[in-house]
Amino acid sequence: MATSPFKFLQEVRSETAKVTWPTRRETMITTAMVFVMVALASIFFFFADQIIRYVITLLLGIH
Repeated sequence: MATSPFKFLQEVRSETAKVTWPTRRETMITTAMVFVMVALASIFFFFADQIIRYVITLLLGIH
C-alpha cells in the first residue's frame, strides 16, 4: 500500500509533535553523566589492562 510523500511527511510531522523533548538542563545533565561514566570506564579498563599485563608477564617470565 503506497503512501504519497506529502501524506508521509504530514504523518511524520504529527508524530514528531507527540515527542516529549528533553529540556536544555536535562540534556546538559545527561551529557555530563555520559562523560563521567566514560572517564570511570577508561580508568577501570586502564587498571584492568595493567593487572592483566603484569600477571601475563609473571606467568611467561618476561622482564
